[in-house]
Amino acid sequence: MYGSQLKNFYIPEQQSIYLLSTNDSKKLRQWIGICQKQLNKLGYDKVELLGSGAYGFAFKGEDAFGRHKVFKFSRITLPASVRERLREEAEMMSYLSHPLIPTFHHYVVNRSQGIIEMDRGVGIDLEQYSLRHGKLTPRQIIDIAAQLADILKYLRTIRIGSNARPIVHGDIKPSNLTFYDANNEISLIDWGSSVFAQVDCNGEPTQDNIMDLLSNDLQSSNSRLGDVYFIGPEQMAGDVSSPRFDEQGVASTLYALASNQGSRYGSQVIPARSLGLPREFAEVLDNMLDPDPKIRAKAGDYFIKNMSTMRSLYLPDIPMPQAKALLPIHFAPTPKDIDTVVYSSRKSFLMEDLDPSHVADIKDVQLEHYYKNYLAGMGENEKAFLAAVSRLGKFPVVGGLVIKWGEQSVSIDSSLSVFDKSLEKSFSEVVDNLVYLARAIQRNGIFKACLFDAKRTIHLDRKDPNQQFWPKPDTRLAYEKAKISSTVEKPERMHSYFEDGQDPDELLTLPDSIIDDLERLNVIHHTGCIIFEVFETHMKIHNYYKLLDLKQEAEFVAILESIIQKVPLISGLGVSGFMKLPYRDTKTFSSFEGLYTQYYPKNPKQYLTSLELSD
Repeated sequence: MYGSQLKNFYIPEQQSIYLLSTNDSKKLRQWIGICQKQLNKLGYDKVELLGSGAYGFAFKGEDAFGRHKVFKFSRITLPASVRERLREEAEMMSYLSHPLIPTFHHYVVNRSQGIIEMDRGVGIDLEQYSLRHGKLTPRQIIDIAAQLADILKYLRTIRIGSNARPIVHGDIKPSNLTFYDANNEISLIDWGSSVFAQVDCNGEPTQDNIMDLLSNDLQSSNSRLGDVYFIGPEQMAGDVSSPRFDEQGVASTLYALASNQGSRYGSQVIPARSLGLPREFAEVLDNMLDPDPKIRAKAGDYFIKNMSTMRSLYLPDIPMPQAKALLPIHFAPTPKDIDTVVYSSRKSFLMEDLDPSHVADIKDVQLEHYYKNYLAGMGENEKAFLAAVSRLGKFPVVGGLVIKWGEQSVSIDSSLSVFDKSLEKSFSEVVDNLVYLARAIQRNGIFKACLFDAKRTIHLDRKDPNQQFWPKPDTRLAYEKAKISSTVEKPERMHSYFEDGQDPDELLTLPDSIIDDLERLNVIHHTGCIIFEVFETHMKIHNYYKLLDLKQEAEFVAILESIIQKVPLISGLGVSGFMKLPYRDTKTFSSFEGLYTQYYPKNPKQYLTSLELSD
């Protein structure tokens, strides 16, 4: 209805707004405000920014009839060939008509920027639902699986004219599924990686017109990468596109939702058969994630054929004991809105399995974005472990981890403070997954990670790389205080934030006077981190501190002020940082290969009756 008017929008490239420079952050907020106002003028209410990805942005709103709409914009800063993908996405969506797929309405272009208008999927995305609620129940998993099986069947039957043209979504994952928990209904969204399948499930060309078949080049793939945490081996390798790709996305998604993970890679350590799912379904899911492509294909066929039957299973909620996290966690009773960022010893960890030349020039320091470029060179357990660390950062949490592997054990020092008590179940499950995965990694070495609130990041600017950075007079390093003061009997270790001693990632050398302050700070019992990230015209000082020895607050504050006063002495470019953990409750775990089998009860009524009798 408003398609002809959707021509007045422009959105600049977006990053995490709390990690942008002051000027870039201001520009971004202004553009978001302009777009919201323009959508309001077109008759849309309740306009909000839904999110952003590598290729664009999405807003949501309601039209005059109360219908939910989504507006997807391409990034105008991208090359024209990449911006064209939004048009291709619109074209693919125009061929789709299914109750579990949002309806496409319009695609327009203004000044090289494409805009799609479509209906909005029901509920919230399953990634966010999973983070809040933890592992989904067997009933929810089975219902979602049955709907996904219906979508896969539909995508294989699409015809355009007289030709069979199956469509591959190419990026099925929890965040691309919206979910309405009142009836477990889903919608499959974000068709930016979709293509026409080049071959069918048997590897035969999909075109049935002889001229189309002759012109089809099966030596080159039209497939797109999708999210490497969820796509299967064939799509990762760039094989010709097949409906099997989406079988793998579905299997990865269902596994992640059932286990509260952020990837498919943990299935060797935390198999589906250990998650309390119905036996038939769990075994199918494990087989769909099997390393053998023949087993995967056979299981995929079984999944498509039998999910409607499995959906009829009687699956009442079985009371489960509250998970007790394997690591100490402090949960604040009152929710606090923070933007968690995870920094870790990522290069040193990766370089043990990769050619060092592959990572030498990488400048991206955000964990998730960084690792996605290099997961292909690592073992499955290592990939799953890194995804688990990344998942911690999706909660409102600050603190740190130090993980040390020995011959037959792993020791973990940690400080984890979560600012929302209601997330205890989910966060505890995520932490336990991380511990299980760490225990299954066979290596000698160390891994460290800091978690801090990006809203506390201090930003400093300079016009020229030869100038100094000057903090404003009111610049302070904030800190929290423990409710009860505590001291230590012996000196505690001072750690480089990545590794003990010089780390290959720490390209910035801090002045001796700041190092002296950090050594003085180390004597005071506290926990937290400080990370200096210096660019040519911008500096970020990431920080999180909690004072544990309240008797030394005056000295603690004086040292923090001294560090800020000495910032103008910092020269050079790069990253350098230090973190401090309490080191009072080290947890040591034995190495192991994986979790034991645990299926959903074969007779749930009998099982529930036995529980009642035992009470």
